[in-house]
Amino acid sequence: MDPIQAVIWDFGGVLTSSPFDAFNRFEAEHGLPKDFIRTINATNPESNAWARFESSAISLDGFDRLFEEESRDRGYPVPGRRVIEMLSGEVRPRMVQALRRCKAAFAVACITNNMKTGLGPSMAGSFARRTETGRVMALFDLIVESSVEGIRKPDPRIYELTCERLGVPPRACVFLDDLGINLKPARALGMHTIKVLDEDQAIADLQAATGLSFD
Repeated sequence: MDPIQAVIWDFGGVLTSSPFDAFNRFEAEHGLPKDFIRTINATNPESNAWARFESSAISLDGFDRLFEEESRDRGYPVPGRRVIEMLSGEVRPRMVQALRRCKAAFAVACITNNMKTGLGPSMAGSFARRTETGRVMALFDLIVESSVEGIRKPDPRIYELTCERLGVPPRACVFLDDLGINLKPARALGMHTIKVLDEDQAIADLQAATGLSFD
């Protein structure tokens, strides 16, 4: 791998707590099987309601209806709007501090699958800038949003686009995400990838990849 020039971050589940935790709480409270919502999102992942919403192919109303149809087909109808309400996680201060440390040494960018509506864990719009999440987003040199580009992770084009805009080759990048499906194409392009399982592990792996100290 080339010397590191950039660190690229996912947002939800990396710099914030995972929305999967909120999904599991909702499932437990409503008598749904554990990971039911994740299963819906993982079925037909290139063309389901979730994928179409994040690439701006459908509106919030369309997502609300189509997600409910998909979940009903699996036995438990869940309105799409209810899922969207669960996306915003809590900012992880230690991860934000690691981002700041990386920013002092490298270019830093965010690749986020999000929605034009301004809902979700990783929006960069005017409302988000007035929030804690927005202040974290403002740290990035570059933000690449699926809702703006019309392509989403794990499409390799979104990683290539990010590298082009940074002016950095993939082999000189570290990429952090909490989903293995999003890491695979980045790794195939030559990026050093880190799957974020928890803060301690992610920070230790980032330290090893970059040579920085986060103490």
